[in-house]
Amino acid sequence: MKKFKGFALMFISIFLLGACSSGENNDAKDADVVIGLDDTFVPMGFRDDDGNLTGFDIDLAKAVFALNDTTVAFQTIDWSMKETELNNETIDLIWNGYSQTSEREEKVAFSEPYMSNSQLLVTAKDSGIDSVEEMDGKILGAQEGSSGYNSFTQTPEVLKDRVDSEDATLYDSFNEAFIDLENGRIDGLLIDRVYAEYYLKQNEQTDAFNLVETSYEDENFAVGIRKDDEELLEEINNGFNELQENGEFAEISEKWFGEDVSMD
Repeated sequence: MKKFKGFALMFISIFLLGACSSGENNDAKDADVVIGLDDTFVPMGFRDDDGNLTGFDIDLAKAVFALNDTTVAFQTIDWSMKETELNNETIDLIWNGYSQTSEREEKVAFSEPYMSNSQLLVTAKDSGIDSVEEMDGKILGAQEGSSGYNSFTQTPEVLKDRVDSEDATLYDSFNEAFIDLENGRIDGLLIDRVYAEYYLKQNEQTDAFNLVETSYEDENFAVGIRKDDEELLEEINNGFNELQENGEFAEISEKWFGEDVSMD
């Protein structure tokens, strides 16, 4: 199997940037709204080669708040602590490919959904694993705090009852998980479709991995907000509607996905 070109160097760069950037945003104290994100989640919110935040959700958030001249800052957070950060008012929004689930609805309010997503099992082509059933006795990886990991624990008959441990191997980011998958330390990775497809395409590795459909329910991406922040919720929902009507949502979608991913 081909190795990722410069993958180790890329990971080291991302790690160092993340370490330097956690809690870094000097504009946060002056911004009207602070958005928390995992800055390794391509293509929703991540750092480019120069260390700048970019991505679909970054562009969408900027466009929504530009409608009312609301100033916004982006804050890197530990994704497994996102709801805690929100309710402690370290951040005002969770906006980074954040799936709306019944479990999360107990902790936060959600905007209207703006994009659909599903969970895939990614395996190496040379592993011989091209179905969920072939994960029997194998080692699975997942991101800690992800909706995929929530599905893994809440619907055990799909994968949890099959794999070779009582739990998945958990990672802080999918970048780390892909390194272990490539090097055979895990046999499969449960991951968001939007991340897997974009990441493998950008790294010209679509032929090196299987993208296996799972029976987990499809998800919707939405923005997480404190339950008492009704004014901010209304601003975001109205912003989504306006961007869809004026065509800007479609333009941002085309930029990142080559198609309109709007749910309308």
